[in-house]
Amino acid sequence: MNKEDLIRKTQSHAISLLRDKGYISSVDIIMKLGYLSQADYEKWRRGQVDYLERVCKCNLKKLSLINKTIRNLAREKNLKASRIVYSRWGKGPKKILRFSKSGQSIIESGYSTHYVQR
Repeated sequence: MNKEDLIRKTQSHAISLLRDKGYISSVDIIMKLGYLSQADYEKWRRGQVDYLERVCKCNLKKLSLINKTIRNLAREKNLKASRIVYSRWGKGPKKILRFSKSGQSIIESGYSTHYVQR
């Protein structure tokens, strides 16, 4: 999928999610695009995968473009940014999950921010 197709499909899925769920999240978009399976998502949520990007079936450039497209659409639609804490499912301590290998706060924030209607 080329850059323009990815942008168009990301926007289409984001608008659909906004209508159906009332918010847009990177994880939902990545799953709808087919780059993240439900099984891999659940492994990550249970703490069996050290960071989400490890199980995404696309390169970091595409993931970055997806997050950038979501941010741009949110700005255009005047959506409110809401940072969500993703923590491990299951018994035991609720460890905060990582999205990226680097763990840089700007990248983590991009993945964990949901955009909601005002």
